[in-house]
Amino acid sequence: MISDIIVSSDSPVCFVGGGDIGNASLAADFPSVSGFVGVDGGADHLLAARISPVAVIGDFDSLSDRARATFSDILCHVAEQETTDFEKALMRVAAPSIYAVGFTGGRIDHTLGVLNVMARYADRRVLLVDDEDVSLVVANSLEGLVLPEGTRISLMPLDKATVSATGLRWPLDEFAMHPAGRTSGSNAATGGPISIQTNGPLLVTLPRAHLGSAVTAIAHAR
Repeated sequence: MISDIIVSSDSPVCFVGGGDIGNASLAADFPSVSGFVGVDGGADHLLAARISPVAVIGDFDSLSDRARATFSDILCHVAEQETTDFEKALMRVAAPSIYAVGFTGGRIDHTLGVLNVMARYADRRVLLVDDEDVSLVVANSLEGLVLPEGTRISLMPLDKATVSATGLRWPLDEFAMHPAGRTSGSNAATGGPISIQTNGPLLVTLPRAHLGSAVTAIAHAR
């Protein structure tokens, strides 16, 4: 459920978290976004990149005094501690898709927290991006993903799921998956269209070099 919307856009929006953003050049790597949202300490990355966000959202426990002062007119302080800063932002931004950078690496509990949110908001089109990978959650089906033969693709359930997938070196047919059970973490593309059907939240991860393919596919994800 999306509530208390403070940013509404008909184009993709990029969330910037306080984690390592690696070699990301924010303005160059995400040219199609309509705006950037600083998620708590992620506003400091935007400050360093000289990018003015459309909003800064979080409980501000890791926001620097400089960023707080610079972006004082667009701060959205959410004091409650029942949700992560990532979820606070996702609840308050309406956009057809979200790029999220600066949310992986570092503390494993922070990364797991982001995946937990992505599983619970599986209907939101979120692309989790870092230097190595791009990940998205498929709630029901994914069509239109085409990758070169041999490209790494990982299918990891975030809850109980029964998965069928074609276009993979090791195709799946009504394959029962669970985070504490069977997964398909080291699969590969055969070079043709990939089709995925699932009845539970499924994390699909590709090499970062194929961000464009992920962007195209997520537009048709359900």
